Amino acid sequence: MARRVEFVDTSILCNLLGIPGKCQDRDQVVKEYQAKTRARDCDLLLPVTAIIETGNHIAQLADGRQRKDCAELFAAMLRAVVQGDAPWALNEVEWDGAHLQALLAGGRTGSTLVEHACNRLGCGDLNILIERDRYLARTSGVAATVWTLDGLLSSYA
Repeated sequence: MARRVEFVDTSILCNLLGIPGKCQDRDQVVKEYQAKTRARDCDLLLPVTAIIETGNHIAQLADGRQRKDCAELFAAMLRAVVQGDAPWALNEVEWDGAHLQALLAGGRTGSTLVEHACNRLGCGDLNILIERDRYLARTSGVAATVWTLDGLLSSYA
């Protein structure tokens, strides 16, 4: 059986971190996270897009105490990723011409970046799919999906 990895979307990170105004599904996401952690059958990878978007959501919090608390939790999560603490694993992304070409082409989705934009799939979500595709291209014996609460993104995940 192939090793499983899941690319974690911003919607999941916001719920795991309890970011005010962005964590309506926190109980459900925390339960899923705990189940994944207990099962130890899946590595979680943070795409660049999810890291940047989550950091922006934290920075935009009006309450300074909430902003600091969320930023500290987020920093601890990122340290766990760097250290490879289960269930987290590091996905090293090469941001180069090939990555941008894949983004423009829409990867394996069958639609271009422009077509996705017209259909309301954002560049960030598309980039998560490209990261997953490129990860699969350089890794063998792995099944990779995207863990998201976003309906449109999950249709491609």
